[in-house]
Amino acid sequence: MSLSEQIRQYLPLLRRYARALTGSQSHGDAIVRMTLEAIVAAPNEFSSHYGTRVSLYRYFHRIWSSANLPDIDLDMEEDPYVRDAHRRLSIATSSGRQVLLLNALEGFTLSETAMIMDCARDDVEMWLRETIAEVDRESRTSVLIIEDEPLIAMELERIVTSLGHHVSGIATTLSDAVTAFARSDASLVLADIQLADGSSGIDAVQEILAIAPVPIVFITAYPEQLLTGSRTEPSFLIAKPFHENSVRAAISQSLYFDTLLAA
Repeated sequence: MSLSEQIRQYLPLLRRYARALTGSQSHGDAIVRMTLEAIVAAPNEFSSHYGTRVSLYRYFHRIWSSANLPDIDLDMEEDPYVRDAHRRLSIATSSGRQVLLLNALEGFTLSETAMIMDCARDDVEMWLRETIAEVDRESRTSVLIIEDEPLIAMELERIVTSLGHHVSGIATTLSDAVTAFARSDASLVLADIQLADGSSGIDAVQEILAIAPVPIVFITAYPEQLLTGSRTEPSFLIAKPFHENSVRAAISQSLYFDTLLAA
């Protein structure tokens, strides 16, 4: 199998991670593109010593760490993408949050995470403990769950409430979701992709965002099918079956960017 074929199978997952790391589809994809361009320009520098996926994320982190843009006056910058990119870089995700995303969202072991971040495993363990404690101290919010599978909805409700958040409602269809959101104080939405009546969770979210610009976390059994580059895609995406820490990481990271970018 060629290097390009090896990398291609992991590209949707890397794009998911990059978006969660930056809080932005456009900026996350830009860093991924820079990573691929660097590999194409110097393929001999890409080593699969740690396994292709770990090595790809390790290379991505090298690019991410060096992706510094020159200082600009954000008040004078007219391009909204440039303003957003600089602001996101100015609140770059901490090492602890990178560890939480790599471990909980991407499923890497702590040893693999240490390889990706090029640091000691002891540091990874310390950062993870500190970040989980930080997440547990975060301000609480109200969450709308859009999920048509009762058992999954119940599990999400359990996780959300165990993290100290309030569930404002559970909806199973597009129309129910929009109505429930309009009547609630929800400031975060967890949304499945396929809903009970065949309607789309993505369409439901688009209508919700027309009401209020709240952070969204999508949940799907097939994340790679959603990350095609052919449409507006989510910045925060959980794969089914999910673990409690993956939900914790996605909720925390989405609220982290929502709070800082609104400041």
